[in-house]
Amino acid sequence: MCGIAGFVGKGSVNDIESMRSAIEHRGPDANGIYYKDGVGLAHTRLSIIDVSSSGNQPMWNEDMTAAIVFNGEIYNFRELKEELFLEKSRVFKSKTDTEVILSLYDQYGEKCFEKLNGMFAIAIYDFRLNKLILARDRFGKKPLYWGIFDGTLMFGSELKALFKHPLFKKEIDLKSLNKYLTYEYVPTPDSIFKGVHKLEPASYMSFSGGEIKKKIFWNTAFDTKNISIPQALNILEDELEKSVKRRMVSDVPLGIFLSGGIDGSAVAYYAQKNSKEKIKTFSIGFKEKTFDESGYAKQVSDFLGTEHHSKILSAEDLLEVIPRIGEVLDEPIADAAVIPTLVLSEFAKEQVTVVLGGNGGDELFAGYPTFQAEKFASLYSIIPTFIQNFIGRIVSFMPVDDTYFSFRFKAKKFTEGFWVDKKYRHQTWIGGFTKKDREKLFRKEVWDELKNVNEYEEIDNYFKEVESASWGNKLLHLYQRTYLMDEVMAQVDRASMFHALEVRAPFLDFVLADFVNSLPYSYKIKGFTTKYILKKLMKGKLPQNIIDRPKKGFGIPLTSWLKNELKGFCNEVLNEKDIKVGGFFDFDYVRTLKEDHFSGKEDNRKLLWTLLVFQLWYKKWM
Repeated sequence: MCGIAGFVGKGSVNDIESMRSAIEHRGPDANGIYYKDGVGLAHTRLSIIDVSSSGNQPMWNEDMTAAIVFNGEIYNFRELKEELFLEKSRVFKSKTDTEVILSLYDQYGEKCFEKLNGMFAIAIYDFRLNKLILARDRFGKKPLYWGIFDGTLMFGSELKALFKHPLFKKEIDLKSLNKYLTYEYVPTPDSIFKGVHKLEPASYMSFSGGEIKKKIFWNTAFDTKNISIPQALNILEDELEKSVKRRMVSDVPLGIFLSGGIDGSAVAYYAQKNSKEKIKTFSIGFKEKTFDESGYAKQVSDFLGTEHHSKILSAEDLLEVIPRIGEVLDEPIADAAVIPTLVLSEFAKEQVTVVLGGNGGDELFAGYPTFQAEKFASLYSIIPTFIQNFIGRIVSFMPVDDTYFSFRFKAKKFTEGFWVDKKYRHQTWIGGFTKKDREKLFRKEVWDELKNVNEYEEIDNYFKEVESASWGNKLLHLYQRTYLMDEVMAQVDRASMFHALEVRAPFLDFVLADFVNSLPYSYKIKGFTTKYILKKLMKGKLPQNIIDRPKKGFGIPLTSWLKNELKGFCNEVLNEKDIKVGGFFDFDYVRTLKEDHFSGKEDNRKLLWTLLVFQLWYKKWM
């Protein structure tokens, strides 16, 4: 795991060095740059496989005609290396996956990316063709930003790197800001800045002679298999175990993020099963009991026999972390889970350099409560409209409850989303500001530019990609391409790499994901039972109460803290002067959001947090 950056066009050796230093936190073990004739490449290395200097980058091919900088891990690189030995005699100078990618490029050209099983953001400069090639893994696990300014293409693992190029222009894209407030992140392929893009997942692009060309190298399979539950369970176990084993290859200490939920616990089960030593597991908990999962994590650890490490946090502990969010997130992401992820990553890094996590399980197996809400919505639609309206009024008068995802919070979200177009319902349930909210939030002249723009264009496009799939599998594809990639995995990447910790996601092995995506939707959620087939698989392998536990996200007690411990901080960040300096928002509405929350009239935690993150980001970077 590392950081990459570079440019083709105008720039100097000092510029590429500045770009490298901006992402040094991603790879503190070694670094390198190349610059000549308008081509700059930079790399910061977190040594995982072959920790010797022979793995340093930029790395060159045998005849010094192509160079690579690479962020990620290729889990099948040893098999690919054997393939190369069979097809052509090669002398490898290192034991790295990086050198295998370069050799594959020499052998197969741009088709080499189809062969890679892993997480990656890759930049290859081919000096024979005067061409830059950028590639990103199938699920977009590793970030890759790019943009063209004054004819110069620049790229980087994080926006911080692009900021350092003198041609970069920091101009907020209002359409992207509108989407950020809607989704709580800016969906791919856009970024918060005009002219800057995120490379789409499962694709590569080339830049030569001022021309951009893109190609998709993989699409997930949603063609439903005719397969029985027992057959599916056998294949699922085989693929999940193989995926975990592939991700246990490391030349540095490795552990597991263990929250006590079924996803991380399943990963821990197969990891411990395939380890001769006790696997190290890590969790954090909260003094606020409705948010604390540390007891469940300890139960799983005791059951599996792992070496468990836990840390209990208070509001005061996290207060020290929150002001750093602007530094960690160079593009705003309003997922409060970034805070505990930062703390957990720092805690785990004291003992290991690589961890496995359960990310992706919810998006593959319909694990979120929204999938249950989708089922309930079909029943709710039968109720006469006047009764639906009456229920909505009752919900609005219910008292605010500070507990984790209280009934009132879920009921209010459900009734809001029920009336939205079916395609956009889930985004309303999990997102931030509705269109009515944004109309109040934006200053009139700003809203006039945005009110007729389709903020859901990405959702429309993702539904078109899987037109033949069942409705349920279409929803899963949507989650995998939006919430998982641009919120969950993005915040995990920034938080973990801020502490130079590599996080691997066994559920997102593309072979495993292809299989699960091809299963009937009814195998993933049966009635109101989410993750049905995964729970069936883990029966007897984990404590039954862990398998049956309701979904609980990696959250913090924001509703309560914003009224108490974080109230002063909220007022300090969302102050009238700074809001007006940005020129985007109506402070009177922001004041109302704060006052209604502080008084207990409304639970505005998601809206306030989305604004807090943006203002912290704006103050740090703009």
